[in-house]
Amino acid sequence: MAENSPAGDRLKNDRLEIGTHTFASRLIVGTGKYADYEIMRQALDLSGTECITVAVRRERLIDASGNNLLDFIDTDRYTILPNTAGCFSADDAVRVARLGREILSQMENPGADWVKLEVLGDTKTLLPDPIATLEATERLVGEGFQVLVYTGDDAVVARRLKEAGATSVMPAGSPIGSGQGVLNPNALRICLEYLKDGDPGYPVIVDAGVGTASDVTVAMELGVDGVLLNTGIAHATDPVRMAQAMRLACESGHLASRAGRIPKKLYATASSPIDGTFTGPAPS
Repeated sequence: MAENSPAGDRLKNDRLEIGTHTFASRLIVGTGKYADYEIMRQALDLSGTECITVAVRRERLIDASGNNLLDFIDTDRYTILPNTAGCFSADDAVRVARLGREILSQMENPGADWVKLEVLGDTKTLLPDPIATLEATERLVGEGFQVLVYTGDDAVVARRLKEAGATSVMPAGSPIGSGQGVLNPNALRICLEYLKDGDPGYPVIVDAGVGTASDVTVAMELGVDGVLLNTGIAHATDPVRMAQAMRLACESGHLASRAGRIPKKLYATASSPIDGTFTGPAPS
């Protein structure tokens, strides 16, 4: 498709907008769990992402050899989304969010004004604590953060988080790192309905549980605005190839969602009508 064609222009101008941040890619990729930083660097490159999320706790930034993760990231290329991974209380999450803002402000990275909020309920399921998550959202919004908040697929909780001022609500496809994909597409559909009612531009991002490229496509075809993932790439047998697959899947799913699929029917419908009747659009 020619880039200067009307259709090409429409796709070129189709951007992911999250608060004050705008991206061509709808894939947000994490930086943890890679075998080494060089593989991470290659995977990030081929994923096509423009936004990477980083856990800002010191024990997660510094590896066993004393290497700082941020030294291996091209901060001129990527907007960093600091996250509060590993927090189990609102107080801890707020503290870590402030730390992330301080670190990125010193680096003059545009990610200093936002945070991916995680407040987990227990160490076994890593499911979010909805009460503590809502509390932390309210506090961080009050401090001027743009809050992208990880939550379950409960539409009522999702709506409460938006009402609390969350810049983006990010329902899980399935538990963190499980690789199960989107377990409850109907729940995500209801979340989308509740969050976009009267506000179709509100960004909804699936966060957690993606295992392979088809999981990303399924999520995007439901109509979400983006996908955030980490383990599906980092723990793949070949993370670099999987990163490329995730990029293509995200693009494909988004295009399919915008195109509109045909209805599902119980019985066959001939591709070429047997009575010779033309059923397509009128010739231009």
